[in-house]
Amino acid sequence: MKLILLTIPQFFIEEHQILTALFEEGLEILHVRKPNTEPVYSERLLSLIPAQFRQRIVVHDHFYLKNEYKLMGIHLNQRNPEPPANYRGHISCSCHTIEEVKAQKEVCNYVFLSPIFNSLSKAGYNAAFTDAELKQYAKRGLIDRKVMALGGVTLEHIPLLKEYGFGGAVLLGDIWNRFDIHTTHDYKELINHFRKLRKAAN
Repeated sequence: MKLILLTIPQFFIEEHQILTALFEEGLEILHVRKPNTEPVYSERLLSLIPAQFRQRIVVHDHFYLKNEYKLMGIHLNQRNPEPPANYRGHISCSCHTIEEVKAQKEVCNYVFLSPIFNSLSKAGYNAAFTDAELKQYAKRGLIDRKVMALGGVTLEHIPLLKEYGFGGAVLLGDIWNRFDIHTTHDYKELINHFRKLRKAAN
């Protein structure tokens, strides 16, 4: 099962160090999601990440960065619903219904389906699917290796996501809640937790 990490919306001083350490620990894919920010800040972050890891990075905004930094691909969402003209390469996208998943799986390398569990990072953003629904989707082959679970995913959920047939888990709060960007400098706890997630996902 793939582990995909989403950045938090804000940039912070230790960010490139943490992301590089996670890549070194085996992080497969990073999604850089920094809505409503100037591209120069994303450029700076990408330039600080060693070149050998950039091909594991997908951007949610400023799609020109894909070619500029030789990244893995782009991610479509409500802010950016269409790829650039004549775009060739990896595409993923956000889905919130099983109908969207069915349609987008045809054209995307993989899709995010959310929210699967109650969000850890957005208050009031609760699970949109019941256990019975997810099992039914899995039975019908609608959830498969091209569908990644997003929303409230924690270490404890990994076995359940495997049971539902998801191809991967998208991490956000379960990782970033272990590091306070304003007061923390030591990110050992975050790295140790990622190791546990990786072990559970294998």
